[in-house]
Amino acid sequence: MLELINVNYEIDGKKILSNINLKIDNNKIMIITGPNGSGKSTLSKIIMGILKPTSGKILWNGKDITNMSIDKRSNFGLSYAFQQPVRFKGITVKDIIDISSHKENDINTISNILNEVGLNYSEYMNRELDDKLSGGELKRIEIASVIARKSKLIILDEPEAGIDLWSFNDLINLFVNKKKESGLLIISHQQKLFKIADEIVLLENGMIKSCENYISIKNMLCCNRCVKKENIYE
Repeated sequence: MLELINVNYEIDGKKILSNINLKIDNNKIMIITGPNGSGKSTLSKIIMGILKPTSGKILWNGKDITNMSIDKRSNFGLSYAFQQPVRFKGITVKDIIDISSHKENDINTISNILNEVGLNYSEYMNRELDDKLSGGELKRIEIASVIARKSKLIILDEPEAGIDLWSFNDLINLFVNKKKESGLLIISHQQKLFKIADEIVLLENGMIKSCENYISIKNMLCCNRCVKKENIYE
């Protein structure tokens, strides 16, 4: 279980996050939503160790990891998928999956991982992670690399962004299946994802406004217009 205790973050004297208290349980899906600029991505990066909180504590199964590096958090079982995946010229899809899983994988293993994200092994295994791949392809490959790590907590920043040919419903089914093995923390505006969440956290102005289930948060968003209507899909 991951726990955040009174986490604050500021930059150049500007408060970005204020007194964040959260518990993210194993084998649960938590979605963090809210208007642009509310601190969602900042919070996810603090959890992964990309950013350091100004104050507060982050505990992993009771162990203080507040000042631990990204590598050490990864060794504990945390993994992160960026909103905009990074391109690596010269590194193939097979390379990135092997690197992520810390071993040389056989054809069947890599084929199964790529199939989970809607990609064909023979077509993609030797493709480089360069500008010849679309944003949607890169997103799926990044999610595949996260799956390969067999992480205990998967952090996904707007995983639906750029998903094109791959069915959005397949993305949802993938997350539901991964919940059996890992906890998932998802940054998203998509109401279709809200429906699979065990808990939905609404951030506003860097503060937690509420922690609710799907029905409650849907009513709140509709009434308060905290998230623009065009970002909500039935």
